[in-house]
Amino acid sequence: MKTETHHTSEPGLRSTALPGARREKLSDQLSRALAERIAGGRYGVGDRLPSEQELIEEFQVSRTVVREAIAKLRASGQVDTRQGRGAFVVQQREASGFEIDAGSLSVVQEMVAVLELRIALESEAAVLAAQRRTPEQLAAMRSALAEMTAAIARGEDAVQADMAFHRAIAEAAGNAHFLKLFNYVGELLIPRARLQSVRLDAVPMADYLARIQREHEQICYAIEKQDPEAARAALRMHLSESKARLQRSIAQLST
Repeated sequence: MKTETHHTSEPGLRSTALPGARREKLSDQLSRALAERIAGGRYGVGDRLPSEQELIEEFQVSRTVVREAIAKLRASGQVDTRQGRGAFVVQQREASGFEIDAGSLSVVQEMVAVLELRIALESEAAVLAAQRRTPEQLAAMRSALAEMTAAIARGEDAVQADMAFHRAIAEAAGNAHFLKLFNYVGELLIPRARLQSVRLDAVPMADYLARIQREHEQICYAIEKQDPEAARAALRMHLSESKARLQRSIAQLST
């Protein structure tokens, strides 16, 4: 595949675009390039995609870009990720149906709109999770929280652990559609919303993550105690706080 190389404003990154492609987010370019390889048969059903490090070296992008690209492919139903093993192709044609333009998620107003969708979706998933969760699913939530705590201590952004926590709630709801919708909406939004909140609110990342972690603990406690209404309220408050932070960002941008 022939490529064109364009330098971006972000030091150390280089976007590898297809001929004639418009300038777009690096993660969108990477997910599109991988999707075309899947469609073209270079990666068949059941094949493992190159590792994160291999993609970093081939496309000269950051680990965050690779993870966002894989998340987009997973959300569209083209790949499945397996803990410790990587991403595997599950189909060769992009799934049709509900779709949000990933590029538009860079706009703060669109983040707020998608958060409103997540509030409706995940608060009800929390209710069902409190009623239906198994000990194993509760352990998965606790494991994700422990990983987030460890990531914060290491000075990392803890995005993957954050997603794992919310995904565990969606899974504990016992309805596969909740999980499918979260995998689509949640994985596209969480990294962007977090970055935008921290950047525009000028909040130290460690302080921001500690606050998020306290909100997660309240959600998990309510699900552990099998209190559906408390779980709903805690999760709604958590995402509503994220929405409020982004709305403050909009106000700052408008002044």
